[in-house]
Amino acid sequence: MAEPNGILGFCRDCLSYQTSDKPRCQACGSPRIIAHEELFDLTIAHIDCDAFYASVEKRDNPEIANKPLIIGGGKRGVVATACYLARIHGVRSAQPMYLAKKACPDAVVIPPNMAKYVKVSRQIRAMMEALTPAVQPLSIDEAFLDMSGTQKLHGHPPAYILARMAKQCQEKIGITVSIGLSHNKFLAKIASDLDKPRGFSIIGAAETLNFLAQQPLSKIWGVGKATREKLEKDGYHDVKALQEANPDDLMKRYGVLGQRLVQLANGIDKRTVKRDDGMKSVSKETTFEVDHMGGETLIPILRRLSEQVSQSLKDKAIAGHTIVLKLKTSDFKSRTRNRSLDDPTQLADRIFQEGRQMLEKELDGTKFRLIGIGVTNLCS
Repeated sequence: MAEPNGILGFCRDCLSYQTSDKPRCQACGSPRIIAHEELFDLTIAHIDCDAFYASVEKRDNPEIANKPLIIGGGKRGVVATACYLARIHGVRSAQPMYLAKKACPDAVVIPPNMAKYVKVSRQIRAMMEALTPAVQPLSIDEAFLDMSGTQKLHGHPPAYILARMAKQCQEKIGITVSIGLSHNKFLAKIASDLDKPRGFSIIGAAETLNFLAQQPLSKIWGVGKATREKLEKDGYHDVKALQEANPDDLMKRYGVLGQRLVQLANGIDKRTVKRDDGMKSVSKETTFEVDHMGGETLIPILRRLSEQVSQSLKDKAIAGHTIVLKLKTSDFKSRTRNRSLDDPTQLADRIFQEGRQMLEKELDGTKFRLIGIGVTNLCS
């Protein structure tokens, strides 16, 4: 991204406005100055909590604040999340616990406490909704925001208001977030991951093509290991190669995926931030860093996801008549299976048992990159 030079910005610590030609804030001395030529024009943001579950546990137990922490448990369980200290040692989400402990034997291990995480998530969500009604949650710890038209309401441009919200979130709730700001959802989400933790990154419209040209194929939404290998085999080794390719050739060769590759490689994303005003289902899913095919790995993950779905249903005082299992193969083909129940449920064990029966029928040697479980046909 282009380096700003003497343009107006602000300090992320004391929130005073100043130019970027000074290395530190003239008011508080902080080096966390943010400035960009499009800083006060961009309105689409992605907010992502930093190592959310682990951050909540460290907040509540100062004794483990400086220790590597893994949220998960059980010999055959998997990692729900890990703090950044543990990640340095190679611990990753959805990793089998025995591998995580091998990578980081000194890590503290704590089982997930979903009720506590949901409570904190609601506090953070309320802070987002105080900024704009256009909040689209993606999961318990991240959301898109459309800040268009909010400057008159708040008296400051969107970037400033987002930075103030991040500061208040850390001071009042004890959780840090990273923010990505851009002109569409695709780029905002990429930006939020560029400078974690406590990041605030910007991708402006003018720099979009140059920025993307320097990125690996994995930055494109929907390009996992199998798709990346196929693209590389066909001669496309980075995003720049996709930008330079004939769009008709990409769409002819890859179909719908090819059309998406053309658009995203050129920074085009026409999706709007949609507020979910009517809940149609409650579900949880996870995408693996390494594809899995065996029940010894997938079934414990399904159990954890079922418990999360159950907790969400109980928190909202609702239940559902249909259990839905979602799988995505290594080549991005989706499998969706469902079962209707005679009576609605919100119980983790029932959700898990129904999901397990459906899952076992799919364990035919296929490698999966994603698994999810959900409940639909909701009622109070």
